[in-house]
Amino acid sequence: MRICEEIETRLRDAFDPEVLVVEDDSDSHYGHSGWREGGETHFNVTLRAPQFATMSRINRHRAVHAALGPDLVGRIHALALDIRG
Repeated sequence: MRICEEIETRLRDAFDPEVLVVEDDSDSHYGHSGWREGGETHFNVTLRAPQFATMSRINRHRAVHAALGPDLVGRIHALALDIRG
């Protein structure tokens, strides 16, 4: 399974979001630190789920990282998160 699909699956399972968009933005980082052939290094995630409404920004980010797990987060160089309730 591709990393993009793993991100989407884990976030859907954890949050049952109203909106979830996962974009592989690796090509725009060609030649930069962390980039590797084949992409799957840099991601943009837009996530809307009701449980985030009462969380602080830092707690939303912590919840997403916990849902992804250290194994998956360790394979990603950059993860841009747009998270709201």
